[in-house]
Amino acid sequence: MDYQVIWFIIVGFLLTGYAILDGFDLGVGALHLFSRGDHDRRILLNSIGPVWDGNEVWLVTAGGALFAAFPHVYATAFSGFYLPFMILLFALIFRAVSIEFRSKEDMRGWRKFWDVAFSVGSILAAILFGVAIGNVIMGFQIGSDMEFQGSFLDLISPYTLLTGVFNLIMFSMHGAIYLNLKTEGELKERVRRWAFKAYYIFVPLYAVTTFFTMFKRPEMLANFSFGFIEPIDQHHPLIEQNHIVVSVVAWIVVVLNFLAILNIHRSLVKDKPLQGFISSALMMMAIILFFALGLFPNMMVSNLSPDYNLDIYNSASSEYTLRTMFILACIGLPFVLGYTSIIYWTYRGVTKINESSY
Repeated sequence: MDYQVIWFIIVGFLLTGYAILDGFDLGVGALHLFSRGDHDRRILLNSIGPVWDGNEVWLVTAGGALFAAFPHVYATAFSGFYLPFMILLFALIFRAVSIEFRSKEDMRGWRKFWDVAFSVGSILAAILFGVAIGNVIMGFQIGSDMEFQGSFLDLISPYTLLTGVFNLIMFSMHGAIYLNLKTEGELKERVRRWAFKAYYIFVPLYAVTTFFTMFKRPEMLANFSFGFIEPIDQHHPLIEQNHIVVSVVAWIVVVLNFLAILNIHRSLVKDKPLQGFISSALMMMAIILFFALGLFPNMMVSNLSPDYNLDIYNSASSEYTLRTMFILACIGLPFVLGYTSIIYWTYRGVTKINESSY
């Protein structure tokens, strides 16, 4: 078994789960200040209240999997992104504290402060995740010692800011579609309008981001090109042997992504919130698959030399470690899936305010 490929898929699966699940509650946070009055804001908070901390388990699990399976990628990424990661950590902490503290006091100023903290933390986290993805696409100044040789300012560029804003809009749309499932009455109609507005911003922004990605990193299209474009690692045997199969799969994902985006609008028009949420989740899954297929078999690309790229082989743990961790993952992942399924089933339906609500 090629455990390096298996762990690439596992890490990707965990990050996809995190993006879909925590993506909507970051989106709810970004939209929080658009709601009117204390009651509506409490509805928004309680719509994610039972699930937000479980959603973040996926990020922690993905980080642990990355550390165990690809320690060199983990070390390089965390050294290069140290300051952004610390800012992200503070943003996530403020979100959590805001949810817990907001309703502790009935003072208007108190609740207003935590409303702003919750929304700003959510917006900042969504943008930082997008900026991180943009940097992975553009590549890093990685030297022969596998260490990041740039600075914090090297991580900020027009393209990475574009991917940051794109991620914020995508999460906001995803969050509005989720709220369409969890609200009723006048608030539901208002939330539906938010979803339409976010959709109409998302579609052209998606097109612009895709265009600039292809313009700046055309080699990311290699696994979609049936061999007409050379991949970042053109001599990798896995690419050479399976390139046509990978390209076919990639184009199937492209078609499914297009259909999912169309069905988001159709679901909003016909007021089918569950169908819309599933379509939004599938759309996000497809975007992450595009990213993974464009990068594969690399995990971090060096701008200094292709010889310094960190791929799934030169950055991986030993075969024994990967095999052992795979056995543990087969035991542990069903618990994560089971826990997530039970929580969402238990708190299904429209959100109601009661004495135990935030």
